Amino acid sequence: MAEADAALRTLAHNVRAARTRAGLSLDELGRRAKVSKGALVGLEKAQGNPNFATLVRLADTLGVSVSALLEGPAEGRVRVVSADAVMPLWAGEQGGDARLMLTTSGPAPVEVWRWRLQPGEEYPSHPHQAGVTETVSVTAGRMVLVVDGTEHAVAAGQTAAFDGDVPHTYRGAGDATCHLIMTVHLPAGPTT
Repeated sequence: MAEADAALRTLAHNVRAARTRAGLSLDELGRRAKVSKGALVGLEKAQGNPNFATLVRLADTLGVSVSALLEGPAEGRVRVVSADAVMPLWAGEQGGDARLMLTTSGPAPVEVWRWRLQPGEEYPSHPHQAGVTETVSVTAGRMVLVVDGTEHAVAAGQTAAFDGDVPHTYRGAGDATCHLIMTVHLPAGPTT
């Protein structure tokens, strides 16, 4: 439980700092991110349990990566992250999951995710801010990538890239678990 409390305090600090840097009031951040002011006040006091969709909306609105909201200060020049050391940010009803492994630093950060999707299991994503590009590289199994209503089959050994500012869905296909690496390429600088 101490680990979860520490993670919530880090999230609270990072959201407050990013909101301050962006020059946004709680009301304005809530309006833009479609999150209630009460939820934001609780979050900045390290209370509550925000879901993955809320974290993505806050990160998009603040012009930062999801991991920038979740991570403490960097501890060195090289980070090595083990998948079993990272808690899933999404868990599907059939056992799939998504883990944000790390985010690169610099003016245009890249989030690196590991996903597992069971056959028929899906994750629908809201549109991200303009300028976000995503890639999915399937390492085992098959998936269907739905971008703005159009389905695209992606099999092991294939990679797809798309603009993330439209509705999109990841769906496991076939009869085996789909494993994929997803990258989210964020535009430089905060959104105003």
